[in-house]
Amino acid sequence: MKVLFVCLGNTCRSPMAEAILRHLINKKHVHSWHTDSAGLRDWNVGLRAQGRAQDLLQQHGLKTQHLSRIITAQDFYSFDYIFGMDEGNLAELQEMAAQLQPQPKCRILLLGSYLNRKEDEIIQDPYFSQGMGSFHAVYTQILESCERFVQQHGHPT
Repeated sequence: MKVLFVCLGNTCRSPMAEAILRHLINKKHVHSWHTDSAGLRDWNVGLRAQGRAQDLLQQHGLKTQHLSRIITAQDFYSFDYIFGMDEGNLAELQEMAAQLQPQPKCRILLLGSYLNRKEDEIIQDPYFSQGMGSFHAVYTQILESCERFVQQHGHPT
């Protein structure tokens, strides 16, 4: 199973999701799943995750060494699932995939759709928020979404 998380700049939500899913699958001692993250814009390419995202991950015993990158056409063929964090991400990912030939077989979904709560399926960008409150909310949404994703797809092998 190969999973890619995508947000606008690959500095907050998607590297957090990558670290959270990696933690969940490592807890199960599964080494056959691969997770990564990417952005739709190149603003942060080569940079580490935003400081507040790193701090929050660290508070939960997680860390990321991810360096931001931009999504590529090859990603649509390399990953089984590509998760956008909000409606804008999802629409852009679907548009990019529609232009590729042959059509990629990956599933492109909102990560929050695994919460089965319409009001929580959009994982808002915390980048411009003050303090840590929005980051905590995003962390909780991502964690629960990833837990449900792993549950729905069985024990990874």
